[in-house]
Amino acid sequence: MPDAWLLREFDHVSPQLAPVLHESLARMRSLCPVAHSDLHGGFWVITKYEDVLKVAQDWATFTSTDGLNIPPSRTHVRNIPVEVDPPEQRAYKKLINAHFTPQMIAPWEDATRALVSRLIDDFIESGRCEFMDDFARPLPSLTFFEFGLGAPPEDLDEVSRLASTSSIPNDPDAAASWAGLAAWITALVERRRGEPPRGDVVDAVLTAEFDGRPLAQQEIIGIVQLLVLGGLETTAGALGLMMHRFCLSPEIPARLRAQPDLIPKAVEELLRLDGPFVAIARTATRDVELGGQQIRKGDKVLLYWASAGYDEDEFPSPEAFDLDRATNRHLAFGAGPHRCIGSNLARQNLRIALEELLRRLHDLRVADGAEIHFHNTLTRAPNSLPIAFTPGRREAGASPLAVQP
Repeated sequence: MPDAWLLREFDHVSPQLAPVLHESLARMRSLCPVAHSDLHGGFWVITKYEDVLKVAQDWATFTSTDGLNIPPSRTHVRNIPVEVDPPEQRAYKKLINAHFTPQMIAPWEDATRALVSRLIDDFIESGRCEFMDDFARPLPSLTFFEFGLGAPPEDLDEVSRLASTSSIPNDPDAAASWAGLAAWITALVERRRGEPPRGDVVDAVLTAEFDGRPLAQQEIIGIVQLLVLGGLETTAGALGLMMHRFCLSPEIPARLRAQPDLIPKAVEELLRLDGPFVAIARTATRDVELGGQQIRKGDKVLLYWASAGYDEDEFPSPEAFDLDRATNRHLAFGAGPHRCIGSNLARQNLRIALEELLRRLHDLRVADGAEIHFHNTLTRAPNSLPIAFTPGRREAGASPLAVQP
């Protein structure tokens, strides 16, 4: 993108940015790490690792309570706890965290692997698939619906559509999608109230207290809404971005097939390179200097996690896939008090998915004639990803949704 556009007219929701996102962010890190855009009422764009980390950790100066999108989303119910600052945020987050520790999600592994195998079985004999629709979106959605929410799988397609549309600030259907999502969650909560307890996160929220009182209905909906948004969108995007990289760089899947013990470390490096959670907004609560620029109270700032992952001052040779990095403090899951609650679950799902995909799919490539376009606002993912590979055999097994975690 032209320098003048990057420095004065930067527009993160522009479709022209999506194909050249990383090249544009690299140019901004070089020209002006803290740049001001005149669009959407004016906002600052933060692209260097240390600046992004500083803003994310300083919740007192850069608040989340005024919204996470630029322009502001027309949310029906605010997302809790990401749109609440400490100390209230810590109390809400504590309700959820206990249900997403490595120990709590470990029993989901066998059922998740069974689901992965079933999804691969559905397309492996043909030697081709539309990866986003056939694997990347169904995997996190089905596992989270079944094990995380106790929600009916038949609602999945509609809820996924609402979650995707509501996350695009300038989509004309965003407001209606937020309302539809809140209505679906309200119905889910009411259904769960009338069912025997499952001991899951929804039960915890329904029975929780805050400041000595039960949670209000809007608080319950806001918490479940955040779980839905996090459970459906970002892991699917990560899987799509990883598969796209495998198709373009076949030496990566070849190495991981030869050394599958490297897959957990590879997940971290791939998240640094291709994290689906690319940016988020904050609002300054006071006048402050950052990167040599004077930010005023009330100014909006846009933190670019995706840019931080490519900052050469933090990651030598940032464009290289390097499993031998001395450190990899990537920010794919955010940072500070609002760091992603579901990071353990995402890591587990990604690890299992890569283990099975790399074991069973060979000669991965983008399908002939396919043009890959990216959804890009605060999250990034291929809109579609037709791939081809050497046909393989089915590995029939039990239905994963009949396997209890």
